[in-house]
Amino acid sequence: MMLKKIFTPFRTLSGSTKTIIVSIWIVLLFAFWFLSASIGTTNLFPTPSQVFKGLIDVWNEGLITHLGSSLSLCFQGILYSVIFSMLLAYLTPIAAFKALGTFASKLRYLPPTGIAFYVTIMMSDARAIQVWVLVIFMSTFLVTSLIQMIKDIPQEEFDHAKTLGCNRWETLWEVVIKGRLDYVIELVRQNLAIVWVMLVTVESILIAAGGLGVLIKNGDRLGSNGRVIAVQAIIILVGIGLDFLLTKLRKMAFRYSNY
Repeated sequence: MMLKKIFTPFRTLSGSTKTIIVSIWIVLLFAFWFLSASIGTTNLFPTPSQVFKGLIDVWNEGLITHLGSSLSLCFQGILYSVIFSMLLAYLTPIAAFKALGTFASKLRYLPPTGIAFYVTIMMSDARAIQVWVLVIFMSTFLVTSLIQMIKDIPQEEFDHAKTLGCNRWETLWEVVIKGRLDYVIELVRQNLAIVWVMLVTVESILIAAGGLGVLIKNGDRLGSNGRVIAVQAIIILVGIGLDFLLTKLRKMAFRYSNY
């Protein structure tokens, strides 16, 4: 009966059943890791002992300092991109500024190297280049999501605001800006992954500033796969942690949000 439940679409499972399923997948993942690292002459992953040694090496190399540098860069990029994206998106209902948001949305097809090239031309400070490459890259996706969010607002909500006597500017504030703050936090959470995975590329612009991306490049330069995998595991775990914190923040701030 249990097997039938977990292999049936749209089944609601208990918390204990979900825990068992997740535990099984974790065991299978580690089993695959051990097998792929020990069978054959060409191994897909380094052994667990090599990864543990790599973790010790990056710790001795100043892991906490590099992690702090990456988080600082990430938070700056998120803060500026959220402000920039919200400004552009909230201006799109105004006909004169609609083209700006649409243009920013289309820039998401520009590769990171292209963005870095133009930012480097305009700026000389390496740290500022890092931040603004992240800001522009994340903003193109976040603006797209915010514009779509505005388009998906039911017409009934606008009609309701009009019935209550709101003028057009009040409707923009009450329905679009104030009424969709929970959506904005959720969209930021979804787009956070874009900034986080871009760190490795962006941090190579200024090696002296450090960061998790620098640790990966050092591990690759030394030919230490254990270091590379260890740092990648840290990046994934920190990213999951940030995702979890934003989810909790949204639920605490907007208890009755269904988004």
